[in-house]
Amino acid sequence: MLILFQGYIRYIQRRAADERKHLLESVQRTATATLGHHRHDWMNDLQLIYGYLKLGKYDKLGSCVERIKDQMALESKISRLGVPALVFFLQSFREVNRSIDLKIEIRDELQLDHMLQVEDAEELTEAIVETIKKFQFIGRSSWDEVLELRMSLYQENGEVIAAFYPEVEADNAEKLHRYIDEWQRDRRVQVERMESNRFSCRLRVPLKASVQNTNEVNACL
Repeated sequence: MLILFQGYIRYIQRRAADERKHLLESVQRTATATLGHHRHDWMNDLQLIYGYLKLGKYDKLGSCVERIKDQMALESKISRLGVPALVFFLQSFREVNRSIDLKIEIRDELQLDHMLQVEDAEELTEAIVETIKKFQFIGRSSWDEVLELRMSLYQENGEVIAAFYPEVEADNAEKLHRYIDEWQRDRRVQVERMESNRFSCRLRVPLKASVQNTNEVNACL
C-alpha cells in the first residue's frame, strides 16, 4: 500500500512539473511572438520614414513621427501599470487575438500596484480579460469580422475605471445586458452599463484607503 501511495505521489509530482513546463513554454512562445511583432512594426515605421526622406516628402514626416511617439507613450503607460498579468495581456493581445482590434487609452499615469489592493488588481485583470472575451463573442455579426473595441483606463471619484466602447453597435446588446445583470454583486469589481451607449460598459474598483486619503488631502490643498 505504501509503495502504491509513493508511486501515486511521484506521478502527481511529474504531472505538475510537466504542466509547469508546458505553461512556461506557452508564455515564452507568446512573449517571443509579441517581441517579433513589435520588431516588425518598428521596421515598418523605419522603412516608412526612410521612404519619405528618400522621396523628399518631408511634410509627411511630422505625422509619422507623432504616431510613433504616441505609440511609444502608450507602451510606456502599459508597462507602468504595475500588474504583470495585465501588462502581459495588453502587450501581447494583438499577437494572440486577431478577432478584436483593441485600441487602448490610459489617462494620466496609472500605477495600479500602488493604487489598488493586490486582490483587487488581480480581480480587475480577470474582469478586463473576461469582458473583452464577452465582446469578442457578442460584438461580431460573423466569425471573420474584426471588432474594433476601445478600452479606456482612468481614475475617477476614488475608483479605477475600465470603460469599453465598441466602434460599431451590434444588434445583440441584450447579451451584454445579460452579462452585466448576471455579474456577481459581491465582487469588489463591479460592472455597469454606460448611459451614452447601450452597447458599452465599464468596470469599477475602489482605490485602496491610503490612496483615497492622499487624494482627499491633495484636493484640499
